[in-house]
Amino acid sequence: MSDQTASTPDAVSPASRSAVRRRGWGSFLRDLVVIVVIALLVSFLVKTFVVRSFYIPSASMENTLMIKDRILVDELTPRFGEYSRGDVVVFRDPGGWLDTAPAPERSAFVEGVDWVLSLFGLSAPDSDDHLIKRVIGTPGDHVVCCNALGQTTVNGVPLDESYVRLAPGATAPEPVPYDVTVPDGSLWVLGDNRNSSRDSRFNQAQPGQGFVPIDNVVGRAFVITWPFDRFGLIDFHHEVFAGVPAPGQQ
Repeated sequence: MSDQTASTPDAVSPASRSAVRRRGWGSFLRDLVVIVVIALLVSFLVKTFVVRSFYIPSASMENTLMIKDRILVDELTPRFGEYSRGDVVVFRDPGGWLDTAPAPERSAFVEGVDWVLSLFGLSAPDSDDHLIKRVIGTPGDHVVCCNALGQTTVNGVPLDESYVRLAPGATAPEPVPYDVTVPDGSLWVLGDNRNSSRDSRFNQAQPGQGFVPIDNVVGRAFVITWPFDRFGLIDFHHEVFAGVPAPGQQ
């Protein structure tokens, strides 16, 4: 019997191992890019059609909302629903409500980064161009300030607004008299911190007579997201308005 030399498989060359590693890293980076792009696209769609982030720049809604709170705003309500008394809404300036002081200058780089982040709801650069208040009157409501106890009345019913911030020792906010009927397609809004809120009461001399067109409303604020120790749902206090009749039924 002749001798036969046993053969063994060729060892993998260093070049082949390097090629496999490169293909592995290439696949990983490709998958990572796809995941990031999908995440950003989903974030963009959510920000555009579902929710939007804002921060609170003033004390007009204290103690419900504090300065620098970050909130999420439901953008579906303007498309598929109606606003109710008590809802906290974010809206574009109807005209003349906000000061026209120029914004501080920022570098083109900072502006660009902020703009990109805002596309995906990670920044809220236009918060200073919007206002946030509580809906007191909806279309057709007769809203009056104030009765003998300093209470606002809606359709003849006085409101017990426990959420309103009062000055120390006061039993009611400083009265700013008005007697209005909310027109169709509009809202009458007030800040919870009545003594520090330039709301519908103070804009009756403007072309819109203090009313906010519903078309100007971005959406309903529903949750505080930051700071974390204030995380939670925003209370609409719908119970305060439970006894208010529909317009014309008082």
